[in-house]
Amino acid sequence: MTDATQPASRGPMLAADGTPLKKSLSRALRMQKMRALALIAPLLLFVLITFIAPIADMLFRSVENQIVSNTMPRTARLLADWDGQGVPDEPVFEAAYYDLFLAAERKEHTRLGSRLNYEQTGASSLFRKSGRGLEDMGELYQDQFTDLNGDWDEPEPWAEIFGDPDWLAEQAAWDGEGRMPRFQLREGAETLLPRSAEHYAAFARFTQTEDGDSPLEEEPWSAVHTALYQDLAAADLSGYDGPRAEMLAAADALVDSPEFSRLPFTDGFAEIDEAWVQPQIWQTLKLYSPDYTPGYFLNAMDMQLTPEGMEKRPENERIYMLLFGRTLFMSLAITFSCVLLAYPVAYLLSNLPSRSANLLMILVLLPFWTSLLVRTSAWKIMLQQQGVINDTLVWLGLVGDDARLAMINNQLGTIIAMTHILLPFMILPMYSVMSTIPPSYVRAAKSLGATNWTTFWRVYFPQSVPGIGAGSILVFILSIGYYITPEIVGGTTGTFISNRIAYHISTSLNWGLAAALGAILLAVVLVLYWAYDRIVGIDNVKLG
Repeated sequence: MTDATQPASRGPMLAADGTPLKKSLSRALRMQKMRALALIAPLLLFVLITFIAPIADMLFRSVENQIVSNTMPRTARLLADWDGQGVPDEPVFEAAYYDLFLAAERKEHTRLGSRLNYEQTGASSLFRKSGRGLEDMGELYQDQFTDLNGDWDEPEPWAEIFGDPDWLAEQAAWDGEGRMPRFQLREGAETLLPRSAEHYAAFARFTQTEDGDSPLEEEPWSAVHTALYQDLAAADLSGYDGPRAEMLAAADALVDSPEFSRLPFTDGFAEIDEAWVQPQIWQTLKLYSPDYTPGYFLNAMDMQLTPEGMEKRPENERIYMLLFGRTLFMSLAITFSCVLLAYPVAYLLSNLPSRSANLLMILVLLPFWTSLLVRTSAWKIMLQQQGVINDTLVWLGLVGDDARLAMINNQLGTIIAMTHILLPFMILPMYSVMSTIPPSYVRAAKSLGATNWTTFWRVYFPQSVPGIGAGSILVFILSIGYYITPEIVGGTTGTFISNRIAYHISTSLNWGLAAALGAILLAVVLVLYWAYDRIVGIDNVKLG
């Protein structure tokens, strides 16, 4: 009997369905984890979309700077090799001409000017003015070619010279229905006339995709005529026998003649604006040509990026460090004020009978049922020099009518209004902790001879500290990011860094600087949170 049962006892334990027990338990545990993950998946997705993704996007925007290299790619490549001294050579001006011309056609040059205007005052108007002036530079060559042969002002010769024959046939047959045939360069055009081929192809594809028109019906940009002049001045067309060979030969002879007018790109830019022949704008372009830049963070710390490296901004331009310091100071003042006002209320709530405590709790929660904007506007009315508070003080004789207190449009007004708005967020955590303190502890201390003060300070207060910590963290984090109340009652001296962030997002549209300021503010909060955890211990914070 023993021999017969021994093999069975050595085998794996089986579940009711005959599978090994270990495998069955693993499968059950795996299914349990999958069900738990499915339950929290919507919350994780919500947090990822509404919290993690915006923070990641903010951090990316604070260093992203691709607008310069995307808008002026040729110029950015050439400026990378420029030493930053004096004015760049003619090839840089040539690259800037073609880059800005295409950007102006796409209406992107003003965006680039606005971006550079954050770093150099006047860049926005310079780029806007240049977008209009570049057309005049190209018209110098366009008019001379047109005077030679009027066909140069027509679209067909250009399409025949640079367009692939198959594309020409498909484009000519296109009746406006369906997808327009994509422009294709004629074989050998890039070798014979490289600049003209490149810029005519850019014109043709822009006309097709952006304007929705046929290159066979639109005359090329004046920049294409400029490129043709450059190619004819450098190329040998004696062996060319392709489309419009006679027109090209005549134009080649015209370019070689002494009567042909030429305008160096440097002189053309100087005619548009003298700022182009000054080194400052080119140095700014070079500094902000990389795809990623520390410039936004430097500006957020009252510094700037210069050809010599990182430097502090002039004294009269340093505002952000002042705003960060003011924000931290006023947030701490608001938190401290809330602690002083909330502690007696929470103590009273936790020690009153339930009926009275519930009634008082309704009064605490009542501000939540009123709009934040209404509450802030009410404080603006009450705190002004002709407001309710000053009128009451004058009526009581505490202040003279000619010496009314200035409590609005300053730091005091912001602290008073925000203390009132954030006070419930301090009362509730304190009350939830105080309500769990057994009254028997106080009675025991008094029965042992302790005074009321000793009982409170040695027995009751230490047990309420976790509520103070929870409320302080909540109020401080809320106040450090507030901007509506400081905007309404703070004036010029009572605003926070968050007001500047809102300004750059909605008014100046400098989203990169706003993102950098937000990232620094986030880092400050995390550092303070870490310091609080090291000193007090986050495990000691309780909500009840």
